[in-house]
Amino acid sequence: MRILEQFVLVIDGLGDKIGRLVGWLTTLMVLVVFYDTVMRYAFNKGSVALQELEWHLFAIVFLIGAAYTLKEGGHVRVDIIFVNLQEKTKAWIDFFGIFIFLIPFCVAVILSTQGFIMNSWAVKEISPDPGGLPARYLLKAMIPLGFLLLIVQGLSEAAKKFMVITGYRKKGENSHGRCYQ
Repeated sequence: MRILEQFVLVIDGLGDKIGRLVGWLTTLMVLVVFYDTVMRYAFNKGSVALQELEWHLFAIVFLIGAAYTLKEGGHVRVDIIFVNLQEKTKAWIDFFGIFIFLIPFCVAVILSTQGFIMNSWAVKEISPDPGGLPARYLLKAMIPLGFLLLIVQGLSEAAKKFMVITGYRKKGENSHGRCYQ
């Protein structure tokens, strides 16, 4: 169990760092949107590059932030029944859900987007719009990275759920100590 605990600590530490990065990217995105909006409506000066930067930042925040959101339990779920279940039952549901739904879905996305991303890299894809951003292929590379991070965080969550299922407590905790959740 110590190995699982160490794995969880490393992956969750990485998740926290990614979460902070995503927080700063979100701040940057808000500033870009604010600046673009002021320039367009107050000064009648629009920019294709700024508009593309807005959705590029949004895509990165969404893709890379999904793993951190999983770590923090922020993904949408239907809690009508789940909220009333015992902790071990919840852990079992989450444990199997990770291996039956989350990981296979992530693998399917990674595999199905390979050609799309490789083609973009092969031609060094840029924006088709005049004044648009270069290096769109870098943005597309965030797709497999985001889903790979989601898989890794999913494995960490599965390890935490396994520790709940087995009743494992961290070293030094008494019987009233908190199990992994």
